[in-house]
Amino acid sequence: MASKAFATLANGAKMPLLGYGTWQARAGEMEGPLENALQAGYRHIDTAAAYGNEDVIGKLIQENWLAPGKLKREDLFIVTKLPPSGVKPGGPEKCLKKSLEKLRMNYVDMYLIHMPCNVKVWGPDESTLSPEGKIVVEEDTDHIAVWKEMEALVDAGLAKNIGLSNFNKRQIQNILDICRIKPANLQVELHMYMQQRPLVDFCHKNGIAVTAYSPIGSPGTDALINGKLGGNITIPDLLRNPVVLELANKYKKSAGQILLKHIVDRGIVAIPKSLSKERIQQNINIFDFKMDAADTKKLDALDKGKDGRIFDFSFFQGFTKSHPKYPFNEYP
Repeated sequence: MASKAFATLANGAKMPLLGYGTWQARAGEMEGPLENALQAGYRHIDTAAAYGNEDVIGKLIQENWLAPGKLKREDLFIVTKLPPSGVKPGGPEKCLKKSLEKLRMNYVDMYLIHMPCNVKVWGPDESTLSPEGKIVVEEDTDHIAVWKEMEALVDAGLAKNIGLSNFNKRQIQNILDICRIKPANLQVELHMYMQQRPLVDFCHKNGIAVTAYSPIGSPGTDALINGKLGGNITIPDLLRNPVVLELANKYKKSAGQILLKHIVDRGIVAIPKSLSKERIQQNINIFDFKMDAADTKKLDALDKGKDGRIFDFSFFQGFTKSHPKYPFNEYP
């Protein structure tokens, strides 16, 4: 049965509070888990051009779920993102049309600017990896011009809603100051150790829904970041935190369910990714219990603020604290 818990967007659209995240899920490994997620009741699917799996998602949904007698397109909430190589004038329409072709859809429910920077492309295939295998960031980009082109995508019916990802409060305010269509959603790193309370309060006061990526800490991501991308991050084991385990035992739930419940109870959307059928099912089954206020406060107290950040994007060459669009100099 599909989840009945939603965040209501500024235009009245309903965004399911629990979505299925697909970062690091590739062809050959995600078809079964995505099918399991849809069978379990997930109707919100989060992807991105940069994930390289839009075509897999589109094929499975079109062939298995949009057949006569099954789901209608309006039953789904599909999110994808403008790739970092397209965060420049001329990028949004070109990139979204490519995404829609891969997704086999006429529109997406949410289109986000994935990063506040633009990365360089290399060679005739427009690879985002330099000859040395690095992701290299351009010196600057024009958020205002890009946002106006994002608004045009709504006008054209290619995106029902538009939003931002990895932007800070000041960068969001710059958009709010000039926009005709307000950002409907902000997707940021958010979990027990980085609860993003000032940024969430700012967004909610401005009618912007917030989505938490890495809501359980993104186990295993360090292998990708520190290996292929040459970064240096440490993934905390939120699932083994003693307070989380104590509450999991008390409520007869998994540690992951406790972490997700703590997020969605704040009215924040969460998009956990799993390839395990059991965990996929567990993750969406978080709306049948209520945590005591005292237990919620125990989890609130684990917030480390800006020191809880896992992803600072230092693996992007040139995206340092001195870059004019670097978002993490400020908290929020």
